[in-house]
Amino acid sequence: MNEPAETAEKTPLEERLIDLIKLKGPITVADYIADALGHPHDGYYMSQTPFGTDGDFTTAPEISQIFGELIGLWLVDAWRGMGAPKDFNLIELGPGRGVLMEDILRAARLRPEFIRGAHLWLLETSGRLRVEQQRRLRGGGLDPMWADEFADIPSAPSLIIANEFFDCLPIHQYQRVKSGWRERLVGLNDSETGLDFVLGKTPPKATIGLPPASESKEGDIAEISFATRDFTAELCNLLTDHGGHALIVDYGHMQSGLGDTLQAVRDHKFWPPLASPGRADLTAHVDFEALGAVAIDHGAVAHGPVSQGLFLERLGLNLRAEMLCKDKPTEQVEKIRSGAYRISAPDQMGEIFKVMSLSGPNLSAPSGFDDL
Repeated sequence: MNEPAETAEKTPLEERLIDLIKLKGPITVADYIADALGHPHDGYYMSQTPFGTDGDFTTAPEISQIFGELIGLWLVDAWRGMGAPKDFNLIELGPGRGVLMEDILRAARLRPEFIRGAHLWLLETSGRLRVEQQRRLRGGGLDPMWADEFADIPSAPSLIIANEFFDCLPIHQYQRVKSGWRERLVGLNDSETGLDFVLGKTPPKATIGLPPASESKEGDIAEISFATRDFTAELCNLLTDHGGHALIVDYGHMQSGLGDTLQAVRDHKFWPPLASPGRADLTAHVDFEALGAVAIDHGAVAHGPVSQGLFLERLGLNLRAEMLCKDKPTEQVEKIRSGAYRISAPDQMGEIFKVMSLSGPNLSAPSGFDDL
């Protein structure tokens, strides 16, 4: 079921997982993802270089500065809509190499009072990435503070940006069999020398929110991210109690549905999800409908989702691209336009990536969502 790539190597984390499974039995897909990405010594984000052309994948901020600049202006506008508080949190979840925040702050410096009032918090557990963030954001006008957990950030009116954050949160998978649903687990292959998917023996609890068996067929896969539910609830409690907006940009689907979306990427290519854990990035599509439902249940307001392309166009993508092109040499103009195309075109990142805003109650809809 999980044929390894020809270049797959057995990692220390894989060996530990095999020993654990031999001792205690199969583990959930969620536990596998959590270890593969976040193990203190051998997790992907602790030991690898994920981002950019020299890494395994490229995000929108790495492709075009316009992405971060438009979000910076969006944040300033959202701050004004909150009444321009003199003290507020500016929070980025999973800030990568700091490229997005660097562009955000460059744009936001057009409003010095925004910078003066902001307390910059970065939710980051990787020491390697913290060093890169510190280097990149030096001289940006704000001294960043880091948190390992969202609860570590002091409560205050907040503006939160999460670009490709929720897709890395662990998911549970369930497979439809003849008699109903069974949880899909990570166990061992027939020779017990590698990892493979297996099915649990008992039905999951009826309360977790799986579709009725009558609405699925044998072999279907359902995914639930309890981690996303819990994190969204925590985030929305802050917005409800103290006010603010969270801007969530990620790839996924607008409506809940069935399907196996777990995937791994290594060296900008798809990779078998169970091969060489800790050496490849693991993600799953974000269920924006489920995310919005959790927000509403906790007193927040959900705006969107809309496609990333439409959102950026509404914020002035084309105008900003042409401004950057002015008086530039042909080669640079082509690079600017190519980057703008990649982050917005339907056949690139423009459709598969969605944008949603979660907002505190009694706040006007932020830019990009005000006519929905």
